[in-house]
Amino acid sequence: MPNSPDEMQDYYAARAPEYDKIYLKPERQQDLRQIEAWLPPLFAGRSVLEVACGTGYWTQFIAPSASRVLALDAAPETMRIARSRVPQPNVEFAVGDAYALPHSEPKFQGGFAGFWFSHVPKSRTREFLHGFHAALEPGATVVLLDNLFVPGSSSPISDSDAEGNTYQVRRLSDGTTHRVLKNFPSESELRSVTDGLAVRVRYRTWRYYWALEYAVA
Repeated sequence: MPNSPDEMQDYYAARAPEYDKIYLKPERQQDLRQIEAWLPPLFAGRSVLEVACGTGYWTQFIAPSASRVLALDAAPETMRIARSRVPQPNVEFAVGDAYALPHSEPKFQGGFAGFWFSHVPKSRTREFLHGFHAALEPGATVVLLDNLFVPGSSSPISDSDAEGNTYQVRRLSDGTTHRVLKNFPSESELRSVTDGLAVRVRYRTWRYYWALEYAVA
């Protein structure tokens, strides 16, 4: 059974102090430097809605080029870290639900979700995208960024469910273990789930990561 929103929030709240350790893996540094350079120009001069911003690791790269960023996360614990990391005046951080995103006018010109889509149950991917796109203007640039599964670097898959979701068991430094939904969609799956919702779809990969860049239909 997929994790409930409360279970995911509890996990990330507990993980907040060590959240950024994942970005310290030596084998991933080349990929990260390339993505950190590639991502900001896509949002240059745009207002951006960021979903599941976590500790603001990616917000810090988007903010200098964007005109405005609203960065949301469900865990206040990670949000506190994000606010201290990214003090730019054009960034607003808010606690929010990825399945109930705020709608305002004018709508956002860009949308970013880093390492969130892999935690969305397969049965809710279209629901999430519909809600995400409703907050964005037609033609808005969207980037979904997430992990490829790489044996020896990724946490092993512990099990799967009838829906096809896969799970990892993660141990935190406090000794607690957490069964976390973590999917690794293929390019064809990503193109299928965005069919009819996106145009100018581009899929690219690095050694450890994938990104789907597109415009809202």
